[in-house]
Amino acid sequence: MIRVVFAEDNYLVREGTAALLATSDEVELVGTAEDRDGLLAEVESLKPDAVLTDIRMPPTNSNEGIEAAKRIRAEHPTIGVVVLSQFAEEEYAYELLKDGAAGLGYLLKERVADIDELVRALGEVSRGGSVLDPKVVEALVAAKDRMAHSPLASLTDREREVLQHMAQGQNNGAIAKALFLTERAVEKHINSLFHKLDLTEEPDVHRRVMAVLAFLRETEQA
Repeated sequence: MIRVVFAEDNYLVREGTAALLATSDEVELVGTAEDRDGLLAEVESLKPDAVLTDIRMPPTNSNEGIEAAKRIRAEHPTIGVVVLSQFAEEEYAYELLKDGAAGLGYLLKERVADIDELVRALGEVSRGGSVLDPKVVEALVAAKDRMAHSPLASLTDREREVLQHMAQGQNNGAIAKALFLTERAVEKHINSLFHKLDLTEEPDVHRRVMAVLAFLRETEQA
């Protein structure tokens, strides 16, 4: 039996999922919580084999599930955590797994209806493995592909820094001061990034605007 603590702030979802887990002979639901602090307290008290938690919970309804997962894994390395999300949000998956995927899982809430798949995920993380929803994998691959095919991928780190300051509305003098460069060096970096972004035939002011737009588009998509 996999001893599980489940956290979800929505009462109906919490009770429905608890009832679903109760139908499995492989899972024992030993505790529930409706917010991050309650989840951490239950884990500390009950020492389950695995945790199933929503991403968004009180107090801020943002990424409490991810915060809790990281803390649980740091303080209780033998406890696995599966985080549930309403949507395939690659930024959350990256935040959850960037420091190591062992004992962690990221599933879409729609998977909860498939009790066999959910139990397999809980079992996998409880053994130190990892689970990632196929739709989240697709989103991560798409994000990586966008970056790889973006013209901005060819910029050097320094050119990206210069472009970032351009996006903040800074002129060459301000950029030079912020990056401890000469204005001449800043001009060279700007001309280089204009060339790489294929903006060499545009008037200078328009090129700056177009370069900044490219930067902002990539920032929004990443």
